[in-house]
Amino acid sequence: MPTMSVRHLYLTRHGEPGEDGSLTQRGADQAVLLGRRLADLPFDSVQHGPLPRAVETARLVSQQLVSDVPVTELDAAGDYVPHVPCRDEVAPEYRAGVNAFLAGVTSEEAAHGAALAAKAVRLLTGPERADEDSHHLVVTHAFTISWLVRHACEAPPSRWVGLDNGHAALTVLRYFVDRPPALVAFNEMSHLPVELRWTGFPAHMRL
Repeated sequence: MPTMSVRHLYLTRHGEPGEDGSLTQRGADQAVLLGRRLADLPFDSVQHGPLPRAVETARLVSQQLVSDVPVTELDAAGDYVPHVPCRDEVAPEYRAGVNAFLAGVTSEEAAHGAALAAKAVRLLTGPERADEDSHHLVVTHAFTISWLVRHACEAPPSRWVGLDNGHAALTVLRYFVDRPPALVAFNEMSHLPVELRWTGFPAHMRL
């Protein structure tokens, strides 16, 4: 029987984008510094969403890694709304705010996002059958990270709303066979200097 090893899942939001969707200089700097933070880890894979800001971030991060790691595109790491809660899923005091936040999501977008969210859980989470631990980096978007954190914590599907991530911040999940997943780090930015932290958040929400 093969043993069950720990899956280490490293999630990061892409670097800061400009109006054209590609990285700003600050976004590129964020990606390089994140890559240096992760340089010595024994990654088995680097995956990224299809949008240019995720592609470019993954390229810059992977260039800093010591080992030669395959870099591949994954549609489930794209930018989508993973779940649109129905009225009864949200506490009464939060319904108006959540409804306003998601008001622009069409039924087609909701169905497409739900399918990608399920695919992300299927492909990226859970323990793996292997002789050694595995390490996987996914360069993605804020909503996808929030969805995977919510899933690991076994929170209600609607609870992805309210979780948020800065550009090039690091979130780490670990998956075991004999106990629940561990949230090791969330929105961790110690690899970034102060002037590169908290981009992606409004000024009044930065620490």
